[in-house]
Amino acid sequence: MITVDKIMSRRVLDVDMDVTVSEVREIFRHAHFHHILVKDGERLVGIVSDRDLLKAVSPFVGSGDERPRDLATLNKRVHQIMTRKPITICVDGSVLAAIRCFIEHGISCLPVVNKDGSVAGILTWRDILVAIAATADHPNPN
Repeated sequence: MITVDKIMSRRVLDVDMDVTVSEVREIFRHAHFHHILVKDGERLVGIVSDRDLLKAVSPFVGSGDERPRDLATLNKRVHQIMTRKPITICVDGSVLAAIRCFIEHGISCLPVVNKDGSVAGILTWRDILVAIAATADHPNPN
């Protein structure tokens, strides 16, 4: 059984829940991540995806039709657009359990937590596909 800790991404971006949507937009633009964890101190309280950002920011920002109300969308706080109470998986959870979570909840990532609740990493469906492809390329000789 492959456990989540073997294939998860340990590089995680996180922000405080009061950062602006504008700041999150810049992080996504430069970091090339698709998910950012949102914390209140050390406690995980939410997650924001690049899709959440696209829904929250007016499509007129930066265009000739931009109005003050469009720019105001950039001043929202991340806690206003994040998904609250994200579904998580423990570091020793199975990849099969993670796949079931993705399917059952229609999500694209799972924050990975240690037994004490601290964040250890993040697991995406892409991480799982990469692991499956690597297994197919190098099958176990047993």
